[in-house]
Amino acid sequence: MTTQFEPVIGLEIHLQLKTKSKLFCACPSGMPDEAAPNSAVCPVCTAQPGSLPVLNKGAVELAVKAALALNLNINKVSIFDRKNYFYPDLPKGYQITQLFKPISDNGYLEINGRKIAIARAHMEEDAGKSVHRADATLIDLNRAGTPLLEIVTEPQINGADEAYNFLTRLKSNMQWVNASNCDMEKGELRVDVNISLRPAGTTTLGTKVEIKNLNSFKAVRDAINIEIGRQTDMLNNGEKIKQETLLFNKETGATVPMRSKEDAVDYRYFPDPDLKPLLLDDKWLEDMKNLRPEMPEAREARFIKDFALPQYDAGVLTSRREISEYFEEVLKTGAQPKSAANWILTDLLGALNAAKKDIEQSPVKAAALGKIINFCDNGKISRAQAKKVFEAAWQTGKEPETLIKEMGLEQVSDAGQLETWAKEAIAENPKMAADVRSGNAKAVGALIGSVMKKSKGKANPGLLNEIFNKLLG
Repeated sequence: MTTQFEPVIGLEIHLQLKTKSKLFCACPSGMPDEAAPNSAVCPVCTAQPGSLPVLNKGAVELAVKAALALNLNINKVSIFDRKNYFYPDLPKGYQITQLFKPISDNGYLEINGRKIAIARAHMEEDAGKSVHRADATLIDLNRAGTPLLEIVTEPQINGADEAYNFLTRLKSNMQWVNASNCDMEKGELRVDVNISLRPAGTTTLGTKVEIKNLNSFKAVRDAINIEIGRQTDMLNNGEKIKQETLLFNKETGATVPMRSKEDAVDYRYFPDPDLKPLLLDDKWLEDMKNLRPEMPEAREARFIKDFALPQYDAGVLTSRREISEYFEEVLKTGAQPKSAANWILTDLLGALNAAKKDIEQSPVKAAALGKIINFCDNGKISRAQAKKVFEAAWQTGKEPETLIKEMGLEQVSDAGQLETWAKEAIAENPKMAADVRSGNAKAVGALIGSVMKKSKGKANPGLLNEIFNKLLG
C-alpha cells in the first residue's frame, strides 16, 4: 500500500541589488559577462591585507525598498557577520552576511489569497566566479562583493505551481520598486529550493533536501516536481531520505547530488569586527516608508474597480510599473480606459515584443497614443486608419495629427456630404437599395462599400449606416 505524501517547500532567493558600486567598496557592480576578467576589483574585494570594508548606503536603501515591497519588518539595528568557508573564488575565506540580526524579517507575499510567510531578508556580498576549463580553473573576481539581498521564506509553499507564482510575484515587486533588474540570465536572481515530504495530514517535517542555483522559474517548477517524485518513490520503497544538496540537470531532467548539507555550525558565524552595527534613523526610515509606491496588487484592484477593466487586462497592465504608468498617462488625454487597455495590450505591446523593446523605449509616447485613440473613438479616423497612423508614428515619431494630414486619412463625418454620397450610391445601385428595403439588412454593407470607394476610404462608416437606414427604412 502506497502512502500519500505532501511537499513542504521553502525558498531562498538571492537578489542582486541594483547599485552602481559593490557592497563594501567603490568598484562597479553588475559588470557584463563580456567585461575583462578581474577588471572591476580593488584591495577590498580581493581581500588584500589591511583593506577595510565601507558599507554602501545605496545598497541599504534598496534593501529597505525591497523589504517594504515584501511586507517585511525593518529592523532599526542590524549587524554584519562573517560566514567562514573556503572556496577558490571567495578570496577572504569568509562571506560578509547577516545571520543574527538581519536588516528585515517577518513579512509575507499573498499568492492567490494565501499569505506565504517570509522569515527574513538579509544583506550579503556575492562571491567571485570560477571559470572551469579542461586543463585549469580560472578565477574572475568581478562579481566578488556584489550586493545581494537573500530572501528566505518559511516552509509553507505547497507545490511547484505555488512556488512559481510566488517567484513571479516577488520578481514583479522587486522590479516595481526598482530594487533589482532581476535578470536571471545575468545571475541577478538565483533560487535555492528546500523541499521535504511528509504523510498527508501530518505536521512533522520530513528530511530536508536542498536544490541549488536554479536560474529560471521553469527550472524551479520542474525541479520541485521531479524531486517530489523521487522522494515519494524512495519513501514508499522504505528508503530514507538523506539531507544533502542537489543540482538540477535541465538536460536529463534529474536532480543529482552535489554535497552533503552543512549545518550553520560548520560556517562558524561571528559578528564582523570591521563593521559597526547598522543603525537606521527613525526619520529616514519613515521617509522610506512614505516613498513606497502603490504596489501592483493594489493598482490592479484599483484598475478593476475604477475603470471596469477585466481582471486579465488589469493584470497585464500592472505586470510592470512602467506599463501601468504608461496606461495612466494615456488616460490623461481623455481616452476611454477600455479603449486604452485594448490598444496597449494588442498594438503597443505587440510592436514592443516584435522590436524587443521595453515600454520606456517606445517610439510612440503615451500622449501620442492617447491622441490616436481619441481620433479613432471620436470618428475622425477609422480603426484601420488609426492602426496605420500608429504604425507611421512608430516609424517616424511624428505627431498623430501631422500624420493624418500627410497621409490624407482624415475621416469625413459631415452629415450633408455623407447623405449626398449615399443618395448617389442608391441611384447607382437600385437592386441593392431594393434588397435593403425588402428587409435584407446585409445588403446595406454593399452600399456602404460603394460610398467608401467614392470617398477614397474617408467616409465615416458608422454614420453612413445610420443615413442609409434613414433613407431606405
